[in-house]
Amino acid sequence: MNYKYSHCVYIGRFQPFHLGHLYTVEKALQLSEVVIVFLGSHQVAPNIKNPWSSEHRQSMISGCFDAATQNRIIFAYARDRLYSDNLWVSDIQKQVEMITDASDSVAIIGHQKDNSSYYLDLFPQWDYVPVDNYQGLNATAIRTRYFSGSDNWKQSSQLPPSVLNDLKTFQSDPEYQRLCEEWRFIQQYKESWSVAPYPPTHVTVDAVVVQSGHVLMVRRKASPGKGLVALPGGFIDQLETLENGMIRELREETGIKVPVPVLQGSIVGRQVFDNPDRSLRGRTITHAFFIQLKSGPLPRVKGSDDADKAWWMSLSSLEKDEPRFYEDHFHIIQHFISQI
Repeated sequence: MNYKYSHCVYIGRFQPFHLGHLYTVEKALQLSEVVIVFLGSHQVAPNIKNPWSSEHRQSMISGCFDAATQNRIIFAYARDRLYSDNLWVSDIQKQVEMITDASDSVAIIGHQKDNSSYYLDLFPQWDYVPVDNYQGLNATAIRTRYFSGSDNWKQSSQLPPSVLNDLKTFQSDPEYQRLCEEWRFIQQYKESWSVAPYPPTHVTVDAVVVQSGHVLMVRRKASPGKGLVALPGGFIDQLETLENGMIRELREETGIKVPVPVLQGSIVGRQVFDNPDRSLRGRTITHAFFIQLKSGPLPRVKGSDDADKAWWMSLSSLEKDEPRFYEDHFHIIQHFISQI
């Protein structure tokens, strides 16, 4: 069979893989010999926006096709780069170049549904193949019904049979109960602000404390992100400066045995992290402070307040533990340690 393209690139999170996604892959298979499916938000810790790992999603998608068709689908992975579209584009380009030859014809397929689809314009070297919004389906609505306890998500008009069965099975996993708890927390949190005269913008602070090749981390005690790895930090009080709020949160959550003047004198950098999608709680802007302590024995720490554990994580463990990090805290750490 003669195909218009040798390869067609399809980028998505597929949380979950619904009939609209299936329709797009089938169209790509009609146009190209090979379809490269990029699984977005690779290595993100499970949350109500990204409940399933890349491996789980790959299994979901593969289960929708016979063996012959599976051989025409190549899976690739795209990490989030919340603060650098250029890095994200570069990651995609490099992987496509590894799969294809210089003489291959490549297209990118997708639906321009909203502002989140702007990425389709970031690859002008490939032909763009537009697709319609299949029956108005969107994964966000399916997840909302799935985690809220509604049975409407089980409609066969939304999900391929194999994915439907997969999601039913997942409901018996303890992780499903944790995500349902997180969904309820987020809904209650947003409802508590619903009477505000305008959508709230929350301000938080985070401490990136590094000493002798280690960074100070905590484990979150409650939702959202219960059990995930995070930076010490939290919301600022109304009558304190950003720096004072950061020091307070750092000491409350870790009990770090370092005098306040030493902590303040060891601040070597600060940065605002304001991606609109960085937090599921709503618009949350965080001010992160980089504290570089002098080399020596690591100070004693103990989790307290909003953290049930505090410890010094070796910098070499960061990438291995990336799937356990809360929100964009992995990216915040990477921003600062790249400057060391």
